[in-house]
Amino acid sequence: MTSQHGLTLRQGSAASRVLGFGSTQPAKVVTNDDLAEVMDTNDQWIQERVGIVERRFAAEDELLVDMAVRAGKNALTDAGCAPTEIDTLILPNCTMPTQIPNAAAQVADRIGIAAPGAFDINAACAGFCYGLGLASDLIRSGSAGNVLVIGAEKLTDSIDHTDRANAIIFADGAGAAVVGPSDEAGVGPVAWGSAGDMVDTIYMRENRYIYQEGQTVFRWATTKIAPVAKEAVVNAGLELSDVDVLVPHQANLRIVESIAKKLRAEGARGDMVVADDIRYSGNTSSASIPLAIDHMRAQGSVRSGDVVLMVGFGAGLSYAGQVMIAP
Repeated sequence: MTSQHGLTLRQGSAASRVLGFGSTQPAKVVTNDDLAEVMDTNDQWIQERVGIVERRFAAEDELLVDMAVRAGKNALTDAGCAPTEIDTLILPNCTMPTQIPNAAAQVADRIGIAAPGAFDINAACAGFCYGLGLASDLIRSGSAGNVLVIGAEKLTDSIDHTDRANAIIFADGAGAAVVGPSDEAGVGPVAWGSAGDMVDTIYMRENRYIYQEGQTVFRWATTKIAPVAKEAVVNAGLELSDVDVLVPHQANLRIVESIAKKLRAEGARGDMVVADDIRYSGNTSSASIPLAIDHMRAQGSVRSGDVVLMVGFGAGLSYAGQVMIAP
């Protein structure tokens, strides 16, 4: 395409698709009973409120960048792509300890991706869906060929481990997806937005610790997120009854179940598979959706060709979702 001034624009692929997923978690498993040894809580209290049985904590010397590298390599292997085939790396996160340098460029270098476009984005728990939307649009515009999107978080560096309202929820991990060109749509249009008037409901207390108004966020998520998920389905030209798998951000099992219930009341199938990875992974923010999908594929509950509905939501407040055809 050329303008009257001679400016030329690239023509990208007709569509995009996810080629593969990968993930990683730290080795250290932390149970609810472990947390009860350092704070006033117990297994029953935690499971009833957030649905978590256990989570993974990174070692002190295990960095966000380390986890991102492992997840990215695993996604490339699953996609059958060499690092040389990637020209863009997007790294959603909200816990990188430094603003400069960003994580993306150093992760790309360690994976062996030469001179890619590389940048971090911070949409907190909606970050992966934001990143996937950007990756798809970059491919369709011709600005990118194959894109590696890695959601990675080391949330344990940013929580007060004596604060039982928040310390029981968050965990560490990384999940990644390789996105490439396609003749047929494999990633639907993003449905996204924000509620900046609620910025004070999730923030960094003392510029150090994640704090959230749990009940306020719960009411917002259980009210506002199901319509966003439905919008993503409509944007993709599908019906809720077409959705095989629902993967909301793994914030709280009660929120996940509420979203699923509302969507079923609107037409989603009773046999729609619903991600509950939070039970054994905790809330890993921007990593939670790709981490859950990678685990579900390994378990066989997400199969190639399944219509997967993803929706993320969190600090900002920011939210985003889209439909994907599972690789």
